[in-house]
Amino acid sequence: MVRRRRRPVVAGDPRSAILTPFAPGGLPNFLFVAVAAGGAGFVDSMAGGGGLIQLPALLTAYPAEAPATLLGTNKLAAILGTTTAAVRYARAVRIDWATVLPAIAIALPCSLLGASLANVLSPAAFRVLVPVILAAVLVYVLARHELGASHEPRPLSRRQRTAAFAGVAAIAAYDGFFGPGTGNFLMLLFVRVYGFDFLNAAASARWVNVATNAGALLYFGSHRRIEWGLALAIGGCNVLGSFLGAHTALRHGSRFVRIAFVVVVGALIAKTAWDACLAIR
Repeated sequence: MVRRRRRPVVAGDPRSAILTPFAPGGLPNFLFVAVAAGGAGFVDSMAGGGGLIQLPALLTAYPAEAPATLLGTNKLAAILGTTTAAVRYARAVRIDWATVLPAIAIALPCSLLGASLANVLSPAAFRVLVPVILAAVLVYVLARHELGASHEPRPLSRRQRTAAFAGVAAIAAYDGFFGPGTGNFLMLLFVRVYGFDFLNAAASARWVNVATNAGALLYFGSHRRIEWGLALAIGGCNVLGSFLGAHTALRHGSRFVRIAFVVVVGALIAKTAWDACLAIR
């Protein structure tokens, strides 16, 4: 009887995908990203800002990969988690579809346009602006203690509605092009413009965020900028984190979501400011 020698599994061997769906980083790198994806889903489902965790983890774990591929991979994993959170909210919170559906219709093509601009323009110009804008958001929210405390949707004039749609379009294009803070900007728009409390704003923002992720995903997918194995694997972790985060927000209410929003925006300011400093050097 002749024994066949087992070939060792090496990077590039299809069997290595069992341990790591991507790159030769091995199982430790994959586990690092998977845990980060779960944390990102948890945070993002409550207050936005999941990109602060998941995308940097991907860039750290797989530095040799093209950034565009990691962006596409991140978007696929993110949309799985965001959709999970959106559905969880819809089962417990009455979604104002008359407000949300037009925003979704605007967000998807604008995000697709923003993603296409990533090959033409450099996001470096936005690195300095983002922490400044986020700082203004944080100061505004902290200065208005009553903001988002009660759910009092208000009818908008034609001019106000046009301005709101323009805001959604700008945020969606920004998400496709760059991304950090998109969920926070959408939540503030629903709170400030539409009169939602923070819990209802979180629920509505998740649905619009699904559309912004889908628009960018269409672009990255059509240009083969997605590592499907890795994206689906960490997407499962993002789904779990998103479900738990939405459940936590629903359990503790709008005041808790407001606190989470302030904490996440503060962390985003620190992270984006640090990135801006590194880019300037």
